[in-house]
Amino acid sequence: MSFYTSLSGLRGAQTDLSTISNNIANVGSIGFKRSRTQFGDIMPASATTAGQGTRLKGIEQQFTQGGFETSSRDLDLAISGTGFFVTRDALTGGTTYFSRNGSLSIDSQRYMVDSNGGYVQVLPVDAEGNVTASGLAASRNIQLPLTSGTPRATTLVNLAVNLPSTADKPALRAVYGPATPYTFDRLDPNSYNYSQQQQVYDAEGNAQSATLYFVRTGSTAAGDAADTWDVHMFVGNEEASATATTTPPQPLQMSFDATGTMTAPAAPVGFSSVFPSGAAAPLAITLDFGTATKQAPGAFAVSAIDQDGIASSKLSDVSIGEDGLVTASFTDGTTQALGKLLVANFSNPSGLRQRGDGRWTITGNSGDAMVGEAGSDAFGRIQTGALERANVDITEELVALIAAQRNFQANAKAIETANSMDQSIINLRS
Repeated sequence: MSFYTSLSGLRGAQTDLSTISNNIANVGSIGFKRSRTQFGDIMPASATTAGQGTRLKGIEQQFTQGGFETSSRDLDLAISGTGFFVTRDALTGGTTYFSRNGSLSIDSQRYMVDSNGGYVQVLPVDAEGNVTASGLAASRNIQLPLTSGTPRATTLVNLAVNLPSTADKPALRAVYGPATPYTFDRLDPNSYNYSQQQQVYDAEGNAQSATLYFVRTGSTAAGDAADTWDVHMFVGNEEASATATTTPPQPLQMSFDATGTMTAPAAPVGFSSVFPSGAAAPLAITLDFGTATKQAPGAFAVSAIDQDGIASSKLSDVSIGEDGLVTASFTDGTTQALGKLLVANFSNPSGLRQRGDGRWTITGNSGDAMVGEAGSDAFGRIQTGALERANVDITEELVALIAAQRNFQANAKAIETANSMDQSIINLRS
């Protein structure tokens, strides 16, 4: 019988060695929790007999908090205190996992996932970041938006300019003559006096460049009847026409009186629609010079310019607060609350079932998950730019490893002693 008693000890020591080895092997695993073997003695058959060895009662996980390792990533998270991150392995349905590994990232579909590809679960929030529904059933995946707001195509450009009264007429420049007659060409800077760019937007909020080219066509100082200018407008690589005739496109014609006051156009001018390369839809832009546009001595200057289009604001950053609130920031300076990280806790976390890769699932021993917001009630706070290391103390594990080894050797020695005793008895009978 002593053989089987010592054999149970050998098996127990071997299990202890395996558990300790697993702890040591995972010292670098983020969010790993060390395990401890628990043994109990086997009840003796009667009061006059010794025990019948040992048995493994269970391998219990120790959910003490590990140390924090700082990181430069905003999506590296650690829970300071009790609680678990919640993930699911499918967009709809799937298995729910609980983890202390907060190494998160964004996948190709802009979903927030953990290092195992599980979809991080959040609670829905309103515009102020207040949770609007609670409970595990209310949780959802979090997908980052690409844009924010509603874009609007540009329909009106307002500007006020000062056109120099001393400007020359490009048509009279020396580069033009009978052999090379004057013609406007936006790629030829000799064919115009000044240019001005303004960013406009199509129906989807994509930016396009609208460029105005100012060409002096009449000068009273040069003997012409009036001071006149042509304004060519290009949107991207397409020229818009200021009249109903669009082939070829016609420029807007401006005129000024002797005091430099603009006499034409008397009202905003609507240009024909154009469909520049890269635009989502044609743009039809009205140009309004207002009443502040003058022709006066001095340099060409734009005193005011604006347009009524709205760009689609692009996602620029995502941040997570101590309370788990996920906030998206956009290029126009606005922010949007996307959800609050769901944090779960258990009355008996040691009863959770290990699923590998620092994940656990619910069992009857763990009890149902109690879910809530980080930093509230019994839930820990979120620390960004940090990861929780394994709660394995190498020194402690090495000492336990030596003890388990000695335990194994002692049981092996007991078997050897029992074998010698049996051999002696056999020798007596012979």
